[in-house]
Amino acid sequence: MAKTKTIFFCSNCGNESPKWIGHCPGCGAWNTYVEESVIVGKNNNITNKNLLEIASEPVLVQNVTSAKETRIDLKCEELNRVLGGGLVPGSIVLLGGEPGIGKSTLLLQVALNIKSQKVLYVSGEESAQQIKMRADRIGVKNDNCFILTETNTDNIIKHFDVIKPDIVIIDSVQTLASPSVDATAGSISQIRETAAEMNKMAKKYHVPTFLIGHITKDGSIAGPKILEHIVDTVIQFEGDRHYGFRILRTVKNRFGSSSELGIFEMNANGLREVSNPSEILLSQRDEDVSGIAIASMVEGLRPMMIETQALVSSAAYGTPQRSCTGFDIRRLNMLLAVLEKRAGFRLSTKDVFLNIAGGLRVDDPAIDLAVMAAILSSNEDVVISNRYAFAAEVGLSGEVRSVNRVEARIAEADKLGMEKIFVSKYNCRGLDTSKFNVEVVPIASVTDLLRKLL
Repeated sequence: MAKTKTIFFCSNCGNESPKWIGHCPGCGAWNTYVEESVIVGKNNNITNKNLLEIASEPVLVQNVTSAKETRIDLKCEELNRVLGGGLVPGSIVLLGGEPGIGKSTLLLQVALNIKSQKVLYVSGEESAQQIKMRADRIGVKNDNCFILTETNTDNIIKHFDVIKPDIVIIDSVQTLASPSVDATAGSISQIRETAAEMNKMAKKYHVPTFLIGHITKDGSIAGPKILEHIVDTVIQFEGDRHYGFRILRTVKNRFGSSSELGIFEMNANGLREVSNPSEILLSQRDEDVSGIAIASMVEGLRPMMIETQALVSSAAYGTPQRSCTGFDIRRLNMLLAVLEKRAGFRLSTKDVFLNIAGGLRVDDPAIDLAVMAAILSSNEDVVISNRYAFAAEVGLSGEVRSVNRVEARIAEADKLGMEKIFVSKYNCRGLDTSKFNVEVVPIASVTDLLRKLL
């Protein structure tokens, strides 16, 4: 006879203990153990019996036949790029993001656009009428998209056997509940069990599965960390609600690059793909103003132009302010120290504000030169032409360092009609600039930038 037992789980790594402990021996975190009640000795039902009926045997690696996996076209170039060229059959993809960012809209839009594949959209958060209202707003009709409002994993797999879909979408994994675990939906044990069951289903039937996941207040996906280890691909959907842009960023990908980026724009009819983000991220100004410089950055394999905005003013109070939006505040302090030490600019008594236009969060070191140019432009009140671009890293000694994929950055600047692009002189070694219409200006140090720019 089954009995109820109390077990403590680590909310960070999923490690379990029969009693509460302050320090987790699995991940080393403190005060992360939570109490849950589970049923021990309960017979697993048809779900696990069906999924575990096939036994595996060891095979020599040279006897394994290698075949190129045919990927499923999701009719969405941005999502295909992030996944590595399409959706791999049998893979399980975890999509995380803040509430209201557009996770359900993105996957419902994908489900409606794939008309050649049978899609099962399982929702545990919304009713069928709510999903139909969103589908009407998207404005795409599909006769092969099935809607199921269910949270019990046994019932989901029963409907799966009847419909036999080609793609499954679960919205969301935190709402699923397995009868084999006596715990509330969204708890650590339930998330771990239901994700494992969905993973077994995807691998056995060779059906790709999307899992939508909630995130915590610190930005990580809710539930145990083992959830991200179970799935094949982890995608983060992020963006600022005050802007229309949404960034699809790969965190983990077993079938492609983990540094790809997809950009969407939210509108009344759903999400629109942004094929050329540079033209959107660059503001169209009627008048040139100081404090603005164009940076050439690379996200994954995609080069793009972004606008860096800086404002330098006299400190109104005793302590000068340092504020960043979309950029690391510690790196800004480092660049300001380099300007003060190597170029002689007295910025320690001035307020400095930096903003990356478009609501993007940038960590490419190649925008250092653009940030420094924007700060100098605002400090000296000198306008930098919007036809100038910058792509280089700045070191502590004031030297301008080379960056990777400089040819792709120059080609992007050339495509947008830029007149000049400032790069490190070390990137110019062996670089054929005759094939570009844009003028490539080599820079060796910060003082060299001052002479050629101001």
